[in-house]
Amino acid sequence: MKPVRRARKKTKKKPLRKAVRKLKRNKQFRKKKTSKRLKARVAVKEKEIGKITHYFDKISVGIIKLKSPLAISEHIHIKGKSTDFTQVISSMQYNHKDVTLAERGLEIGIRVTKPVHENDLVYKVI
Repeated sequence: MKPVRRARKKTKKKPLRKAVRKLKRNKQFRKKKTSKRLKARVAVKEKEIGKITHYFDKISVGIIKLKSPLAISEHIHIKGKSTDFTQVISSMQYNHKDVTLAERGLEIGIRVTKPVHENDLVYKVI
């Protein structure tokens, strides 16, 4: 014998669900999509200030060859093939001595929060 199938009861859709559907269809309440071009315009400005020449992994220090001056407590963005992060400069040294301002052309060491690689570019966030 075949099992007897019972008819399902039709339930009324709740009025709240209908209201939500109407709102979703309404153009006012849709999420606005932003294009990549618009996001790029809104992004913060950056200026290239140097390049990573060496990285000491045990002490988390990156050596930067500067193209423009750099000071402690400035925001930098380090970007490379596998590296992309921003940080605030907390420690900076030149010839094993702490400095607060580094001029153009110097090779300085800064403590970094994540590993960096040679030839990663360093940008100053303006």
